[in-house]
Amino acid sequence: MNTKTVISAVATLVAAVAAMLFLVSCAETNTTSLLSTAGFHTVTPTTAVQKEVYAKMPANQVQRIRMKARAIYAYKDEKAGIAYVGHEPEYQHYRSLCVQQQIAQDYYMARTMDPYWNSRWYGAWGYRQMWW
Repeated sequence: MNTKTVISAVATLVAAVAAMLFLVSCAETNTTSLLSTAGFHTVTPTTAVQKEVYAKMPANQVQRIRMKARAIYAYKDEKAGIAYVGHEPEYQHYRSLCVQQQIAQDYYMARTMDPYWNSRWYGAWGYRQMWW
């Protein structure tokens, strides 16, 4: 096996792993910033009822809670000890921001991965070994 091929394969693998770790590490930060942008407000549990509800909520998930015939959406940020709380309009805005962010990430990944994959197909550069 050619050393250039091995180096290329290792570099590609390292770059892919680094990109995935970066996206995973940014996921929580992006969620809280998207919630803030969408209009969710932060609440620190102070009363006994708030503390009880906060303790029962799963962390890092937007939950729908029915209270007095109204839907409230809450996100528990366990690290900060706060909850992001919003109503239906804020939740719909949050969902649209998530879709926009996903489209932007997909576009970014497609633009950065195309040169890599394009250079390994048959074409103007001649035959390139696809399988190592």
